[in-house]
Amino acid sequence: MATMADVARSAGVSVATVSHVLNGTRPVLPHTRQAVLDAVEELGYTPNTLARSLVTSRTRSIGLAVSAISNPYFTEILQGVEAAALEHGYGLLIADPHDDPRHEREVVRLLHERRVDGVIVAPSADPRGLVAYLGRHRVPTVFLDRVVDGAAEDGAPPFDQVCAEGTGPTSRLVTHLAGLGHRRIGLVAGRPGLSTTRERITGYRHGLATAGLPWDERLVVHGDSEAAGGERATGALLSLSVPPTALVTANNAMTIGALRALRERRLSVPGDLALCCFDDFAWADLFSPRLTAVAQPSREIGARAVRLLLDRLAEPDRPGRTERLPCAFVHRTSCGCPERAGRAELSELSELSELSE
Repeated sequence: MATMADVARSAGVSVATVSHVLNGTRPVLPHTRQAVLDAVEELGYTPNTLARSLVTSRTRSIGLAVSAISNPYFTEILQGVEAAALEHGYGLLIADPHDDPRHEREVVRLLHERRVDGVIVAPSADPRGLVAYLGRHRVPTVFLDRVVDGAAEDGAPPFDQVCAEGTGPTSRLVTHLAGLGHRRIGLVAGRPGLSTTRERITGYRHGLATAGLPWDERLVVHGDSEAAGGERATGALLSLSVPPTALVTANNAMTIGALRALRERRLSVPGDLALCCFDDFAWADLFSPRLTAVAQPSREIGARAVRLLLDRLAEPDRPGRTERLPCAFVHRTSCGCPERAGRAELSELSELSELSE
């Protein structure tokens, strides 16, 4: 097996120069750097990552903690994280916190003990223990998909956050249904306490107000962000003395649950109930009718989280940033609109915003 000394001899440089090229610890002249890289390729040299981590205090690894990895939305986020990490020479360690605050803190602790350079986390509904641990140990962190208000305590390092817009896109779904004549629009909301749940309820209320419709708390039922919960919530809405004529589901898993509840009652979409959903997914275009949805930029969210984390590693003391990426309105037929030339109509719902905390 080739050694660093072999690479140095082949490139005609010192072992220290090889180390600087491979570890990025000091600028090296371009022609010298290329000579080292050519020698590495020719000899098939594989760096000793353990030794390199001792020199640089970096393992070039990132910890990712997201729940429901089987959910297509988070699967696409994972793909975005993995691709961006690989592009920058980082490996990935993955854990599932199961949306449980105690388990969340434990898996992040385990990732930290494996000396990852930083972590990307989709926080639970009660992330106080997690935030305290990350702040106490000064772990470079990016919160993903769900934001944590006032996350950093005094004296703790700032956190970065990246997510999709939630309020405006949900409002758009409601106003679209109202524009089709619906006056009782139900919402299957997510798990209480999550920022995504709060934002989508806010968007729902804003959409009602924009359309001149009254707020009725009975038309909002939590489906806990899961298919089974979405099925129960939809059943509760359909059991009202005056049930809704249209429904907004706040994530893709709950959309599946809502469709199950409608099928069990032999109700058709959109004939008996119009349906719009937050989260587009691969087979949404294959349902009959095809699902009108808000599409989140899931892969870009994952990739952006990696970039924010690398920026944090390069500048540990810079102010925290919260970035919100735009969604798209995917106009199909489950809302009751006619087919549009056989294709979904997409329109952007918001613009990227970056806020300093």
